[in-house]
Amino acid sequence: MNRIITLFLLLILSGCTTQQLADTMEVLTSDQSELTSSEVEAGLREALIKGVSRGSDEVSKVGGYLNNPKIRIPFPPEVEKVENTLRDIGMGALVDDFVETLNHGAEEAAKEAKPIFVSAIKQMTISDAWAILQGSDNEATEYLKRTTTSQLHSKFQPIIESALEQTGATRHYSEIVTKYNSIPLVQKVNPDLADYATNRAIDGLFVKIAEEEKKIRENPAARTTELLRKVFGKDH
Repeated sequence: MNRIITLFLLLILSGCTTQQLADTMEVLTSDQSELTSSEVEAGLREALIKGVSRGSDEVSKVGGYLNNPKIRIPFPPEVEKVENTLRDIGMGALVDDFVETLNHGAEEAAKEAKPIFVSAIKQMTISDAWAILQGSDNEATEYLKRTTTSQLHSKFQPIIESALEQTGATRHYSEIVTKYNSIPLVQKVNPDLADYATNRAIDGLFVKIAEEEKKIRENPAARTTELLRKVFGKDH
């Protein structure tokens, strides 16, 4: 206690701001005990589930993909010539409708992704947790990529196929490809729309989860529970 009082007085005399004093006192008076493995594991699970939940909820809203330039799904790049040709002949509205329905399909599919992520998080080991805690700002996101991408793809694609049907993206795409392929002398195209949309939707979801992970690591206000503050508030 004498150490705390002495340091507090020195800080006052050195002209620290109120916020600096508050931050310093929090460090001095916080629980200085070492983190246990169970705390690290529980804290990481909690952080990951929060990040997954927020990220999934954000992208599954109407406009979650479409209105976010970071994850918006564009016209498939391998058939970009289709888009350019159709715009050149006055069919830009058809292309725009397709891109809009494509992104709405991804938004619908994203609603089903959360349980897959949560299941993977629950299988995380203590060694995984320590590696994530001591890793880079997106270490947890990279862990999820390694452990869920294959499963996400196999389970996500049927969902997104159904969503693309419901939102009309498949119909729009078929119409676009049919119109393009009817143009004389063009090379016929017919890439896998569902596979493309699935991969881009998963990539966008990871972008949002990485953003949430970074907030928890860097922003104390994002650590909304005592366990998160303890696990992420220490130097490792």
